[in-house]
Amino acid sequence: MTLIFTEENEKQFQTVVARYPSDHTRAALLPVLWIAQRQWGYLSHEVMTYVAERLELHPSEVMNTATFYTLFNKEKVGKFHIQVCTNLSCWLRGSDDIVSTCKEKLGIGVGETTADGKFTLNRVECLASCGTAPMMQVNDEYHENLSCDQVATMIDTWSKESGDA
Repeated sequence: MTLIFTEENEKQFQTVVARYPSDHTRAALLPVLWIAQRQWGYLSHEVMTYVAERLELHPSEVMNTATFYTLFNKEKVGKFHIQVCTNLSCWLRGSDDIVSTCKEKLGIGVGETTADGKFTLNRVECLASCGTAPMMQVNDEYHENLSCDQVATMIDTWSKESGDA
């Protein structure tokens, strides 16, 4: 399968690359990886190779960068990617209970995806919302000042949503 950015993402790619000198395409790597992850959902080996070709970088440079940052998904994630912050502020305010609620409601462990492909659960370090702990990020949205009851209700609501994972 040959990968190609959508027309919209190609425009974003061109805009990003134009911000940097042509002999420093590596500087555009992080924003281009974001574009790729938004389009394909995760950064497979094939996607990272495509990005390397587009930026005229060695594939190992792209892979080293993508695997260093935990914000990039290297495996397919569910339609709802639940990332619970477990850093100090969130932990002190009950993030372990939030994780336990997610595990119980979803029937999966941390780092796993439900059989229907709808949910993926991960623990993450600081999401920079310490003042509103405990919190979690679901896809690109923050959910703050959480209680276990709120999380259970959100999961029930998302479970009812139709659509392919």
